[in-house]
Amino acid sequence: MLTSIVLVGGKGARIGGKKVFQLVGGETLLNRVVDSLRLLSNSILVVGSLSDVSWKLNADVRYIDDLYPNLGPLGGIYTGLVAADSPYSIVVACDFPFLNVGFLHHMVEISPGFDVVVPRVDKVQPLQAVYSKSCLSSMKMRLERGWLGVTRFLSTVNVRYVDQEECYIYDPGFLSLFNVNCPEDLARANIIEAETRVR
Repeated sequence: MLTSIVLVGGKGARIGGKKVFQLVGGETLLNRVVDSLRLLSNSILVVGSLSDVSWKLNADVRYIDDLYPNLGPLGGIYTGLVAADSPYSIVVACDFPFLNVGFLHHMVEISPGFDVVVPRVDKVQPLQAVYSKSCLSSMKMRLERGWLGVTRFLSTVNVRYVDQEECYIYDPGFLSLFNVNCPEDLARANIIEAETRVR
């Protein structure tokens, strides 16, 4: 069994509204992410605050209210890992419209023996990674002390980085790591989606 955790927190101030409801190719970002994760996982958790999502969840998706509201992604990851049924979980923010299932599967495959497997292409991408339940005690301590940086958390655990050359094997255009933060990103995502669809 493999759990997938989708983080939907954040106010979306830069994009002018909740990211989960922004459309790429006529589908919400959240639906695009969940549809991709269904190909990998039989347990999908959507984690956020109750005000984040007014979205009808299908039977295979469970909504989890954040145990540490307003403490950012680290709190969301912690919440998902607490609820996860599996020792390892895929963790993805809701704003990655072009997830690569093969790449995610590869990260899951290489995860045994590590606390976290995370891409490092230009920068570390901790919101599209594989996390182990072994992270929970360290995460809880940091949350309770107000140490909220996810990248800084990574320096305290055993991490397997997936660098550019390894990522390229599965995703030569690195589209899976493109995320939507502002209206310009959303416009670009729709152009990419349209170009991909006509190929």
